[in-house]
Amino acid sequence: MDTRWRRYAPLGLYLALGSAVAAGVLVIIQREWNIYLQVSLGLIVIGLAMYALLDPAGLRKVLTGRQARYGSNALVLSVAFIGILVVVNYLLYAKSQRWDLTEDKQNTLATETLETLGKLESPVMVQAFFTPQTPSDRARTLLDQYKFNARGKFDYTFIDPVADPITASQENITRDGTLVMKMGDRREMVTILTEKEITGGLVRLMNTQAVGIYFLTGHGERSPLGTDNTSLSKVKQALEAKGYLVSQLNLLADRKIPDDAKIVVVAGPTKSLSQDEVTLLDQFLQADGSLIVMQEPLLVTQFGDQPDLLADYLSQNWGIESGKDIIVDQTSNQPFVAFTGSYASHAITQKMQGLGSYFPTARSLRVAGDQPEYSRTELVFTSELAWAETDLAAVSASGEIGPNEGELVGRVPLCVVQENTSSKKNRLVVFGDVDFASDAHFDNFGNSDLIINTIDWAAEQENLINLTPKTPIQRVLLPPQRYTMGLLLFGSVFLLPGLVLVAGITVWIRRRKRG
Repeated sequence: MDTRWRRYAPLGLYLALGSAVAAGVLVIIQREWNIYLQVSLGLIVIGLAMYALLDPAGLRKVLTGRQARYGSNALVLSVAFIGILVVVNYLLYAKSQRWDLTEDKQNTLATETLETLGKLESPVMVQAFFTPQTPSDRARTLLDQYKFNARGKFDYTFIDPVADPITASQENITRDGTLVMKMGDRREMVTILTEKEITGGLVRLMNTQAVGIYFLTGHGERSPLGTDNTSLSKVKQALEAKGYLVSQLNLLADRKIPDDAKIVVVAGPTKSLSQDEVTLLDQFLQADGSLIVMQEPLLVTQFGDQPDLLADYLSQNWGIESGKDIIVDQTSNQPFVAFTGSYASHAITQKMQGLGSYFPTARSLRVAGDQPEYSRTELVFTSELAWAETDLAAVSASGEIGPNEGELVGRVPLCVVQENTSSKKNRLVVFGDVDFASDAHFDNFGNSDLIINTIDWAAEQENLINLTPKTPIQRVLLPPQRYTMGLLLFGSVFLLPGLVLVAGITVWIRRRKRG
């Protein structure tokens, strides 16, 4: 080989070395077999070949000299060491294990959650919508525990709804910190980031038997298929996103409630139901169905002098009386818009986290009589400054009104829920308003939570799983007494530094004497 070309041989080694470093960096960062890694490996071969062609004598010397023999031993040891590390890392990755060292196991999922993850037949993908203003560390930690224990059938990704508004709009995200859980074509939304809520969402995803919800029509009710602000299309959209089957039902024509119906909703009728329809609803309710009735004040309906057979049925059979009044709320800028003063403790309201709600043109409700096999709860109340105005003629005539003797004043009930405590599963909910669930008000305050939580409860979907409770261990630090504090101060500030100082002086004196 011409010596003029031999001088360029080291460039081949430099090329091979640089390419090897680049390949290592690509493997660590990208962890995929792509074109960049392939080019880097190809340049390593080209660099070594270039060195061999330009300086064959040098290559022969390297392979046969004493340094090669010693170097081969080092190479064998290095390859063996790297091989051991690779095998150990592979075993740890394939058989990874975590240990929860907290005394009360706060970083361990409940047994019921682990069993649910073990029963997953299809992969679950979670989209976590968090803006930078909402801390996501707790959500990441919790979702990572689910992913680790699901063994490849649970994954998640975080999305900033501000940076990606299109995806947020497609998923109907209205609240920061919402999880969208997907399994195939099924979908669940979770707005409270607790293990119980996430596991409950998984159970609902795994439950392939859809719940049928029918909205009654034929009496001026609000329609889930409407397009104006008074319709319930947003309620329908939210329910279908949770896997419910939403349809309309005309009992005047069909004269039968479908077999797949779990809930019938009567949303603000403006004219009375017939006696036959009331009878069908009673039979449905007695046969483990659930009924949700949302009434409006007589002032804004077309009942006139006609009796309200559905209201009479609720009063006579279930002891839930609908007031012939309209709520007036002095805390509101619009006196006929009643704002929630408080909620009763119930599965429907426990998830609302202090959210208020409001009810335009509502009527009062009250419970009377006893129902031995039923648990009844007055769920929603107005503020203390609201009352149920019964003089509807005065309201229509002048609008100048005030509470009169005998009228309900303060904490007027606006919703009553009733549950059969025997073997039957029927549930009954009565609201004194329907406007709060309409498209015009659905997204405001806690209105959407209230109506959707109510339907979940009526469908027995509010609490599909009870997790084993974890009782945090209470640790109390008792402050030391004054005498103990003095000893700690003396030992840490004077005694220990003094011993070090004395030891140093002693060593210095001994060295002086020796020297």
